[in-house]
Amino acid sequence: MGLFLLWLLFGIGISIQVVYLLFIFGKTAFSSTKTNSSVSDKNLEGVTVLIAAHNEFQNLKVLIPKLFEQDYEAFDVMIVNDRSTDRTKRLLEEMMAIYPKLRSVTIKYTPNHVTSKKYALTLGINVAKNDVILLTDADCIPDSNQWIRKMTAPVREDQKTFAIGFSGYAQKSGFLNNWIQFETILTALFYISFGLWKKPFMAVGRNLCYRKSFFMEVKAFKGLWHIQGGDDDLFVNQYANGKNAAIVLDPAANTTSFPKENRKDYLIQKKRHLHAGKYYASEDKQKIGFFSFSHALFWIGGIGLLIYFGLAQSWEHFLVVFGIILLRSILVTIIFDKASKKIQGSNTSKTIWLLDFLYLGYFWILGTISHQSKDIQWK
Repeated sequence: MGLFLLWLLFGIGISIQVVYLLFIFGKTAFSSTKTNSSVSDKNLEGVTVLIAAHNEFQNLKVLIPKLFEQDYEAFDVMIVNDRSTDRTKRLLEEMMAIYPKLRSVTIKYTPNHVTSKKYALTLGINVAKNDVILLTDADCIPDSNQWIRKMTAPVREDQKTFAIGFSGYAQKSGFLNNWIQFETILTALFYISFGLWKKPFMAVGRNLCYRKSFFMEVKAFKGLWHIQGGDDDLFVNQYANGKNAAIVLDPAANTTSFPKENRKDYLIQKKRHLHAGKYYASEDKQKIGFFSFSHALFWIGGIGLLIYFGLAQSWEHFLVVFGIILLRSILVTIIFDKASKKIQGSNTSKTIWLLDFLYLGYFWILGTISHQSKDIQWK
């Protein structure tokens, strides 16, 4: 009975995993979607780049000049200075004297019934000059001077309400950064792949575009004010669909963030991200849940069978199970590598197979902690 159960777990796990890897994630990895290297200038509608910043003096000092290198004529930049106590306000005053298209608004306090970042974004969108809003964070840098043009093209030219882009993290040495790269690509495989299948369910606020008029029409973050985080993925989860949203799959349309450099800061960040997931629509929870559940079944069943056949010295069966695990590891490596090239134009770590195994503990342990946590904060 125990052997049958292990085979059952292993069989269900590998079956669902193959569907995800080949048919869902494969939509991104083997996508025939061509990057739009020459977006037309038929509609140079005004764009407001919006950033909510809390004590981001160092990052803004780097970001603001980069934004004004963009090859797009009709844009301005709105920085919402959210209760900063560093030199952010002085920096913005100095930068506004240099860049006439830079504007800022200062928040001195946040009402008790709302979360700080949503309040900051709502205020910024409310005073934005343009209807097309392009969101990023203070610690992000556009990957090219075509970022505004390419990220806003589906909204400006194709009458979409949402344009969902990718935001990666700078590559550095060390295990933590390798893990961050892996987890970022895995997350992207979910939201980009399902978006390409016309089933969008999330996005990252580090690279997201939508219309101000729609935001105001649906009354901003109505129903989401009490949730810390979710200004990006929950807003998209609530309102995006296969008709009004587009995926921008082009390395020139990406942004890159500075990654966390210690485990404590990284875990705090991921707790916030994972916490928002419990508020997804049930159907969208299942998109992640089926993958994670089958991933656990595969590894638990596979390791259990290896131990069983190893103790029984049934080496033929041992090699069959080991071979299946090896083939899946090769498939994971291929999918991640091709997807990474398609998404961000670079290869992934050679240790993807190891990181994939470690994901088993990461998702179930940190996910459970994040789901139950009540101390989630932005800044």
